[in-house]
Amino acid sequence: MTDTDVDLGAVTAPSGTLVLGMAAWIDYWPQVGPPLSERAAEAAATGGGHLYGPGDAGEPTAWMCEAIAVPAAADRPLAVRARTSESPFDGEATIALLEVGLGLPWPGGASVRLGDLPVDRCGMVLGDARALDGFVGLDGDSTDGLADVTYWGRYEEDVHALFGGERIPQHAGQGPRGWLDLPLAEAEALAERLDTWEREGPGKGLMVSVDAHNDFHRFERAGWNDPLLAGLIDVGGCQVLGLGWDPGDHSMRHRGERRWDQVYPATLESRAGETVLRWTIPPYIPDEGASEST
Repeated sequence: MTDTDVDLGAVTAPSGTLVLGMAAWIDYWPQVGPPLSERAAEAAATGGGHLYGPGDAGEPTAWMCEAIAVPAAADRPLAVRARTSESPFDGEATIALLEVGLGLPWPGGASVRLGDLPVDRCGMVLGDARALDGFVGLDGDSTDGLADVTYWGRYEEDVHALFGGERIPQHAGQGPRGWLDLPLAEAEALAERLDTWEREGPGKGLMVSVDAHNDFHRFERAGWNDPLLAGLIDVGGCQVLGLGWDPGDHSMRHRGERRWDQVYPATLESRAGETVLRWTIPPYIPDEGASEST
């Protein structure tokens, strides 16, 4: 597979500050200090910077919130592109470079390194700093009162015959069966019926998930049919991009994240006179020590 450039759409940043952050932690920022938008605005006012939760000696801490914040044009869509490379896990395309046009002229001089970010196993979020203050994370409540119910596993065919549920297409292959866009109470009651059937019948062998329509689930769902698991959603009236990560690819290339120094540089660069934010993930290089000796 050769490297390929992919158009991921456009985000908006009416606050004038754009954030690239770890999806699992976006709604955690108020617990470690000022709101994300305040910290991001301060960093953007000085040209951009690396934000992170409390750490030892002023350094980022493993398994804690991190983000890059930069100034951006407030009056136009900001185009997002990716360059892909082949995953060592399954040969599918995976992001090797993420680039965002910030709608601002390049001020001149050398490129600027802002910091580095790990690939969050729950994905990444790119969007307006102020809008992300209201981001409802993976354990949050439904934003529209709806939820999705899915099931899979050993007894999937038996459950389908008894209860129904449509196959839900996903890019990675055959998705689970289930029901989308149910009222939350109805979704929870249906899941309980499936759990009861399993307990009173064949026993363990079925997985059932109830996913409330919080912002985290909405961006995951928006990327179900995209090769890069990328999807745009509306958060606070802004277009926000969610980037998922294949679990196998993450395990082989990014597992351990910051704890194992699996972090990747974010820089400000010039492209045709425009300032762009780039996040660069180098190609995978197998551990030489892992090869068999002869």
